[in-house]
Parts: sequence; C-alpha cells; structure tokens
Amino acid sequence: MGPTYRRKQRVSVASTQCCRRRRGDQPAVVGRQQLAHAYLVHLAGVGEAAVVHDVRGAVVVHERRVVALRDFDVAIIRSKTKLRAKQIDEAKGSRFKCVIRAGVGLDNIDVQYAKDNGIEVKNTPKSPSESVAELAMAHMFSCARYISIAGHSMREGKWEKKAYGKGIELTGKTLGIVGFGRIGQKLGKMAKAIGMNVIAFDIFHIPGIEEQLGIPYVEMDELLAQADFVSVHAPAVDGGALISAENIAKMKDGVVIINTSRGTNVDEAALLAALESGKVRAAGLDVYADEPATNKALYSHPMVSCTPHIGAATMEAQKRIGAEIVDIIKSF
Repeated sequence: MGPTYRRKQRVSVASTQCCRRRRGDQPAVVGRQQLAHAYLVHLAGVGEAAVVHDVRGAVVVHERRVVALRDFDVAIIRSKTKLRAKQIDEAKGSRFKCVIRAGVGLDNIDVQYAKDNGIEVKNTPKSPSESVAELAMAHMFSCARYISIAGHSMREGKWEKKAYGKGIELTGKTLGIVGFGRIGQKLGKMAKAIGMNVIAFDIFHIPGIEEQLGIPYVEMDELLAQADFVSVHAPAVDGGALISAENIAKMKDGVVIINTSRGTNVDEAALLAALESGKVRAAGLDVYADEPATNKALYSHPMVSCTPHIGAATMEAQKRIGAEIVDIIKSF
C-alpha cells in the first residue's frame, strides 16, 4: 500500500483512478499506485492520498469500502481497465463527467458512448512517446542481433557464438513506419540518427512534417515493398489487422516486424506462419491480441523479441503522464 499524504481533499492510488469533489471546487483524486509518486506531489494543494485496491464493474473498492463510480467526477484508467457501456450506464446522469486514460490508446473505453452520455474522454498522448519509441528501437536492435535468444541461451549455460553470428546492421536499412503520429515521428528521428532510411504511412498527412523531419509519406503497398523493418504505431483499427497475411506477403523476404501499438494490429497467426517459413526474419512485440499474452507459440518463438506491454513503463514517462493528468484535472 502506498503512502498517505494528508491535504485538503482525498487522493487515492489504484487500478482505476477517480476524482471526487468534496468541498468547493477542490477535487479529490484516486490514482494508480505506480503513478502515485510521480504526480501526487503536483496535487499538494488539492488532496489527501489513500489507496484503491480494486475495480469491479462501476464500483471502486476503496480502502476496504465499496463506493460507486457515479459518486466521482473523474475516473483515471490505464490500458487494462475497461470503461464500457455497462459502467457508463450505471454512472451516467450523476456527477461522473470525465474519464482520463493515463496513456495514449482509447480502445479500452467506449468513447462515443461516453460522449453521447455527457462524459468527456481525455488521454495523455504527449507523455509516453519517447519511451515507446525507444522500446521499438530496442526491439529492432534485438531482432537484428539475436539479443533476446542469445541472452536466453547463455542463461542455459550455452555458448552459441556461431549460431548467433549472422546478425545484420540497422545502418543503411529502410524502416517503414505505419502510423506517423508522435511515437512514429520520435522513432523516425532516432532511426535517421543511426543512418537508416525512413519512410512513413498514415491516413492523415501532417502539413510540413516531411520537410521538417526528412521522412516522406508513401502509400502502404510501397512501404511494405521497400522496408527492411516495419514498425507499427497506429491505434487499433476496425476491419482486421494492419499487418495481415496479405500484407506480409507484400513485404520483402527477411523483413523484421515491430509492434508496440496494439496487439490486434498484427495477425498473430499470420505472423507466426511467416516466422516459421522464414518470410519474416524476426519480430519485436510489446503488445498482444490477448493480454496477458496467451499465444505461447508466438511469444516463445526463438526469433521473437518480446516484452509484456511495457512501452510507457519508464520512470520518466510516468512522471510526464502524471503531470499531464494533473493539468487535465485542474482544468476540469
């Protein structure tokens, strides 16, 4: 259980976080434990800290008491916690007026349904960009040089220098970025800094960004045909995976696929088949169709560098996310 900070109002830390007004316009906030130390200090003039242990439906188990979500003004949630129509129905028409996603993706929230019922939906898109981009780059290095499997084999007492002596360099290779928002742009700048050629695809073109970064937009098929590395940074899409069996077939032989966006953006069965056939050299994955991941054949494949959805899980990103959340709460 995290520490308790005594202030004017109550500030709590948990899997779902909520903000309740008690006196005047001062909010009380319920925050997730791993975010607490990063942002509670910013609420010094606002609230008192406590701990929320669990979230069940539209109620919050708060210091061994059950309180209704409808009794709060703001809910702050992470990727694992869902805010669907059921929870919204139980809370609509009450003081509950805003949900903040501590992160970027909003696919765990029924966004339009919330808005239709008078509940604002906010997120913190600026804060985790650097951390997610760095993890994507780390997976690229890992896939290029067998870092994940080579390290694992050494922990088993093996010395397989010859087996893992056929790595490739990133310098001079072409990186195709699918989804060219903040994270994609950060990765593009990092990749150019080590001598990669970078191209990008996005359904939305940001005016002037090509000239500013020296990274051209191309059509999806052109990106798939040219890229030695394909890194996905798009939100979850309807109508099937962005990296489907059809799109993998359009890629170069020996391509490396990186996904730190949403697990459903990659067809896991198609990716596994392509790894087995050698069409795909390697894959770096931080997100999965099911989380915790259930596709053991994929995440245990020797040519998969995998992490358990830790893209934004750096101390620096958490501090920035916390500060961004506090700014939203203070303006609410």
